[in-house]
Amino acid sequence: MTDMETPPQGNEGKEIVVVASKIKSYIKTQAGMNTSAAVMDILSEKVRQLCNQAIENAKQDGRKTVMDRDFMPEGN
Repeated sequence: MTDMETPPQGNEGKEIVVVASKIKSYIKTQAGMNTSAAVMDILSEKVRQLCNQAIENAKQDGRKTVMDRDFMPEGN
């Protein structure tokens, strides 16, 4: 299992970390579609995975601040 696949630990792993109303509005505006409530769980997990990788990138660079460049794919 890679770092990106690490299962969430504790209750913080279950928390919704995206703004549901903004996501629903975006999808409605872009495609005229409704959004299932389950989408928020999936998007939250994706955001957590991205954040976890960015945290690791900052740590490897010896920093205590996560920066925009920590979210960039390696090689960019």
